[in-house]
Amino acid sequence: MPEGPELHLASQFVNETCGGLVFGGCVEKSAVSRNPEVPFESSAYRISAAARGKELRLTLSPLPGAQPQQEPLALVFRFGMSGSFQVAPSDALPPHAHLRFYTAAPSPQLTLCFVDIRRFGRWDLGGEWQPGRGPCVLLEYEQFRENVLRNLADKAFDRPICEALLDQRFFNGIGNYLRAEILHRSAGLRIPPFEKARTVLEAVQHRRLGDPGPLAPKGGKSRKKKSKETQAGPEDQAEGPPTPSKAPPRTRRARRELPKQTAAWEPGGANFQRDPEAPIVPEERKRRARPAASGRLPSASSLPATGSPAEEGGGHAGGRSMGKKVGGRLWGSPRPVGPLVRSLS
Repeated sequence: MPEGPELHLASQFVNETCGGLVFGGCVEKSAVSRNPEVPFESSAYRISAAARGKELRLTLSPLPGAQPQQEPLALVFRFGMSGSFQVAPSDALPPHAHLRFYTAAPSPQLTLCFVDIRRFGRWDLGGEWQPGRGPCVLLEYEQFRENVLRNLADKAFDRPICEALLDQRFFNGIGNYLRAEILHRSAGLRIPPFEKARTVLEAVQHRRLGDPGPLAPKGGKSRKKKSKETQAGPEDQAEGPPTPSKAPPRTRRARRELPKQTAAWEPGGANFQRDPEAPIVPEERKRRARPAASGRLPSASSLPATGSPAEEGGGHAGGRSMGKKVGGRLWGSPRPVGPLVRSLS
């Protein structure tokens, strides 16, 4: 919906576009518009515009010598939800052009149109601003501010600030979208939208123009003060940068403190960390100690005779083991095979 800034821009558009044009003839109204007829006709007149809040005033001023002679006529427009002014050729008028002002011949004829798609816009004859509206926020700021602060005792300011901003007696030109934008930008001042309007506005009642006021955020308030020990004095600031520490890095110190381990040589040329007391088993012995792929037990004749019966049979006579006892450990099968062979035979 067009609000104060949009009507202000519309007035600038009319003045810049129509400033060098001369209009003539009568003013036409569309047949579907419910607004009043405009009883104005002149052979030559000019159009100027001025805005105030949510209203725009067009002034039709006849030129000297224009016929018929008559006084200037003023119209006050309220744009509703979709009102606007457009300038178009007379033979290509835009849709929904409900009020039309034609330029005088013989130049290429143009038309100033009040276009309103939803037909909520209105115009009134006489040129008087609507009574009960406050000063314009854009053009009459001093009067606007004084009007608000002088009437803080009014019951309108008992409502939340988000509702009071729509009261045209004090905030002429502020609508729904401007209210949302104002409250959004006031978030930095920590103004809740449902705070009572009087509470918010009393804080700026005695503030002068240009003063940030008590609601402005304090830049250094949220910062923690440094302690006296951490604050550097002028003599500390004059010193150069601190010299880098010569101590080795933490990872290097940790590596130096690790205990040294003995690396044992294994077949294949690889070094592995292992217990120095553990015996080294040749690779060939390990291959012989692996069980057969078929899962059968080896025969007694195929087993090599190694050592005494006490070492080979686990204390049983005639027993043979699948490994050899080296360094206190029995490599290979941990169980004797002598009794098993006798039971099978």
